[in-house]
Amino acid sequence: MFVLTVDQRGSRRDIDRVAPLLAEFAHRDLVRPFQRTAGDEVQAVVADPATVVDLALDLVAREHWSIGIGAGPVEEPLPSETRAGRGAAFESARIAVDRAKSAPGRVAVEGPDPDGAADADTALALVAVLVARRTEEGREAVEQMRRGSTQTEAARALGISKQAVSQRLSTAGWHVETAGRRLAERLLRKADT
Repeated sequence: MFVLTVDQRGSRRDIDRVAPLLAEFAHRDLVRPFQRTAGDEVQAVVADPATVVDLALDLVAREHWSIGIGAGPVEEPLPSETRAGRGAAFESARIAVDRAKSAPGRVAVEGPDPDGAADADTALALVAVLVARRTEEGREAVEQMRRGSTQTEAARALGISKQAVSQRLSTAGWHVETAGRRLAERLLRKADT
């Protein structure tokens, strides 16, 4: 099981971004939904490592969050309130979010197997740094590809040439991100065993 503990960066100098995030993530496939745990912090319980990677990188792209991921067991049955959950994954997520505040890509993974968690952490951090450094043009091109568009369709939607889409995807590291996501998923799965 995985617990995500996510803290808004710079919340004392920024608007409250928690409420819009909760509304937007309300329909994600989660074991327990994101819920505010304290002022500018939210937490969710997730079973699928691919969903963990998707959520983490989505949050990285938003540039306002530190993301802690805890792998491991949770006390079952889980309470209906996410914030009332207990277990090693919750404890690991707390440690991870504190470390994420100064980590590359603002994401960190902790779990019962230190080596497994470190491997997952490294893979996810590498992809997170790639996503965080992406330009707006790169984000637009990648978003088109995530929607299932061909490069020709993406070019039409963005009002640019197919060659420009290809260049944007290359600069944005789209193919590296795709492989990195798969690697991070596999390593998260191992970190949870």
